Amino acid sequence: MHFSGREDIEAPIAAVFDMLSEFERFERLAIRRGVEVTRSAGSVASPVGLTWDTVLRIRGKYREMQVVLEHYEPPHLMRFQATSKGVDAITGIELLALSASRTRLIFDLNLTPKTLPARLFLQSLKLARARLKRQFELRLAELARDLEERHSRSSA
Repeated sequence: MHFSGREDIEAPIAAVFDMLSEFERFERLAIRRGVEVTRSAGSVASPVGLTWDTVLRIRGKYREMQVVLEHYEPPHLMRFQATSKGVDAITGIELLALSASRTRLIFDLNLTPKTLPARLFLQSLKLARARLKRQFELRLAELARDLEERHSRSSA
């Protein structure tokens, strides 16, 4: 199952990439949403190989997932690999400079089942694809708006 979206942000590409690289901030956001997050490997100084062990609740059950930052190419690209018992996920974040003060954020999420129950789970998600796509696009727009606001506050 694949989700992708793009948003244009009124901020320079370097500023957007720096804000997206604030991993501690995203860890805190995940914790506030009920996800248990533990950084198990790597350091912010050398981000490739950063690893997080997470426990999140999906459909009433707690699922363990390990997330690894596989590719980190400032100021253009980050790619994360997430693995769990049944599903692998690859998340790509790509930035394109549209002008000196405008950046396009391209976000891709690809879910791949590893087991039969995971395949059935993803099939059930496909039935709700329109709703999930709307939620995905809404969250992406929310992220873009937040990045713009943070940039305007820091540059003011």
